[in-house]
Amino acid sequence: MEIHRFEKLWIVASLLLIVAFIGTIVYGALGAGVAMVDESGGTVDPDDPAASENFREPGVYTTSDGDVEAYVIARQYLFSPGSAEPIRVPADTEVTFYITSGDVTHGFNLVGTNVNTMVIPGQVAQITVEFDETGTYHIVCHEYCGVGHHAMEGTVQVLERDQFGGQGVTDG
Repeated sequence: MEIHRFEKLWIVASLLLIVAFIGTIVYGALGAGVAMVDESGGTVDPDDPAASENFREPGVYTTSDGDVEAYVIARQYLFSPGSAEPIRVPADTEVTFYITSGDVTHGFNLVGTNVNTMVIPGQVAQITVEFDETGTYHIVCHEYCGVGHHAMEGTVQVLERDQFGGQGVTDG
């Protein structure tokens, strides 16, 4: 049985595409640092996340070593803080976001940055970032969460360090 040259060409092209797809997955996981939501942030009670030991009242806090922690709860159809009041953080400082959901799966995407995660009820997503420039960044929910999903948005304001006032100092 003889395989036609065009069939050989399609077989080779198909195998090359499979190798390319596997290569992009490996690069994304190892080279670019793309990671799945994991247990590193811990778990909380979705009905009352702030009552858990590893989650605080929603807000922005300064740690004893000068870093900043922002605790955010996503609920249909707002981020607390973030929607009614902006999340204010300082520039040129390491900021760790701890984000959880109290109802359904949401997304947390800071437009124009590489901050992007799924927010799953009962799990705490932990993302650390440092903003180099002051300005306003928009938060959007990129996971469909119900009929008001299109209006679920918020803001992060990055301020100069001397204009920033965290809510308190943690033990961290």
